[in-house]
Amino acid sequence: MKNPRTNPIEIDGEEFRQIGYQLIDDISNFMNQIDKKPVTYNRSPSEIQKVIGTTSLPDNGSEASELIAQATELLLNNSLFNGHPKFMGYITSSAAPIGALADLLAASVNPNVGAHILSPIATEIEKQTIKWLREFIGVPSDYGGILVSGGNMANFTAFLAARTAKAPLSVKECGIQNSENQFTVYCSKATHTWIEKAVVLFGLGTNSIRWIPTDVSNKMETSILESTIKEDIENNFTPLMIVGTAGDVSTGVVDNLNEISVVCKKYDIWFHIDGAYGMPAAIIPELKHVFEGIEEADSIALDPHKWLYSPLEAGCTLVKNPCHLTDTFSSHPEYYNFSKSEDEVAQNFYEYGLQNSRGFRALKVWLSLKQLGRSGYRKLISEDIQLSKMLYDLADNNPELEAISQNLSITTFRYKPKDRAENLEYLNKLNETLLNALQAGGEVFISNAIVNQQYCLRACIVNFRTSEKDIEEVVDIVVREGKKVHCELSKTFT
Repeated sequence: MKNPRTNPIEIDGEEFRQIGYQLIDDISNFMNQIDKKPVTYNRSPSEIQKVIGTTSLPDNGSEASELIAQATELLLNNSLFNGHPKFMGYITSSAAPIGALADLLAASVNPNVGAHILSPIATEIEKQTIKWLREFIGVPSDYGGILVSGGNMANFTAFLAARTAKAPLSVKECGIQNSENQFTVYCSKATHTWIEKAVVLFGLGTNSIRWIPTDVSNKMETSILESTIKEDIENNFTPLMIVGTAGDVSTGVVDNLNEISVVCKKYDIWFHIDGAYGMPAAIIPELKHVFEGIEEADSIALDPHKWLYSPLEAGCTLVKNPCHLTDTFSSHPEYYNFSKSEDEVAQNFYEYGLQNSRGFRALKVWLSLKQLGRSGYRKLISEDIQLSKMLYDLADNNPELEAISQNLSITTFRYKPKDRAENLEYLNKLNETLLNALQAGGEVFISNAIVNQQYCLRACIVNFRTSEKDIEEVVDIVVREGKKVHCELSKTFT
């Protein structure tokens, strides 16, 4: 009998166990002590490169135990920690610990969730996860979908489904540029930049976008939307899609989705909702009215790695009629032997999106949904919203701060010294400089928003570790650092 193959990449069971135990200990200690660390170490690219080492690709390998220990030290001492209780920048949640364990398990089995035959249990778990997500936000059971990497891909997937559904069949053979139709898409000025990428990548061009103004609350002006559509139709343009936003990236505002759905029905336009951030808040009973109209959407994007506390990457596209996904993405080359059972039709996710080979993203979402259930998520999301309101109130009551807006779990505010309170140019420069100082300082990480031409500090709380104490401390830090920045800037700013 021939000896089994030996190779340098395998790790025997006992060594794997020892390395794994040590790694789990290190991760556990990190999670328990994350609030004691700076939010970021703020090291420059050259500093990070020096830490990693700039040597050439090694000719010979190293021991796995040494490499895992080295990688652990690198990540735990040179990262920005979005799981830190004072991380409130952008919309990246603190990741649920069960999600980290799920990713380890998923990577160990390594199913390719492109076809059922390649990933039988993973496919069924993803199907159930999608079912639960549609139940979570409260849309009917006819919606189906697919898990993707994040918001851009979730919106892109829906965009392509809309193009297939609304464009002539000849587009598939002749391309969009040979179509007699000049397609147009409609969105508010608060819409995320994914829409610009989509029209460029998928053949419509940036001139196809109709940027609809927003009202004083930052919602799309639906009266202007309808008048713009009428004008386009009179000029032989073909309206393709209207994008409603459920939680805009700057201020958290939710468009009047019900009004938009009425316009879409009237003119037979695809209704897409970008709910990548805000859609999970639909589970809160007191906010149901804010999301009225979501059940009329042809497609919805939402990101579990935003407000469902999933580790990156996890986005989701839901489509009212899933056939629009298979019409768009399905193909059957001769080298795909993904046969169908005589009794049941297996779902192959490669037919629902852009990827063929797909990782098992669903496991971490599925386990978190099972761990928390409706009530657990309702509690955490409600608390995030209350903490955001608390920040707004504290800023509103502080003589050196000005509260600007609060929607869902996003609050915008700015540092506003009395001696320059009426100088917009100075206040904008002051708050921009202050933000850079705060992000570099490592005590708190917030981001920015431009609201009514005002440069604002922006805190988005999608973090189950954040507490009332953190909110109070953030206000103190902003005021303290604001004074320093104002003192220096006022000497040179004229």
